[in-house]
Amino acid sequence: MLTTVIAADNSTDATVAVPVSVRDLLLRDLPACTWSGSAAHLRRVERELARAAVGEVEYLAVCTPTDLPVAIGGVDYQVSEGAGTLWQLAVLPALQSCGLGTLMVRAAEQRIRERGLRRAELAVEENNRRARALYERLGYVAYGSAPDAWEEEGPDGLIRRHETTCVLMRMEL
Repeated sequence: MLTTVIAADNSTDATVAVPVSVRDLLLRDLPACTWSGSAAHLRRVERELARAAVGEVEYLAVCTPTDLPVAIGGVDYQVSEGAGTLWQLAVLPALQSCGLGTLMVRAAEQRIRERGLRRAELAVEENNRRARALYERLGYVAYGSAPDAWEEEGPDGLIRRHETTCVLMRMEL
């Protein structure tokens, strides 16, 4: 169902409501997820899907009625004893601040509960205030910080090491 409401004063502003659903991310989805990162990032996601096949992680997608992923993210069960660790959360930039990140986090938390675990953890870059505000609004509490690093592919195709400090956050489920 698609609902559009246009203001009576001939405004060009509109509110559009489109139902979405959450399911496992599939290998066939990756070509539609280029908005989430570089080709190197998508190769990493592909490797994580292999881990999902053996139950070490779960990788989720929030999809439109046409089954197009508009948010993706994973839960890693190998990082922290007794917890699921949320990571690689991304929302299609044009749809950020529409509730999709909240839906993704809540769906990931539900998956963690279904595994019999009662704690969710995540790390967010110190300078990513917007994401940190979302996690705090959802009940996550900072408990420390740690250095982190990963390979990033630049627009020129070169791979560079991105080094940062992340705030460690958790929530009891």
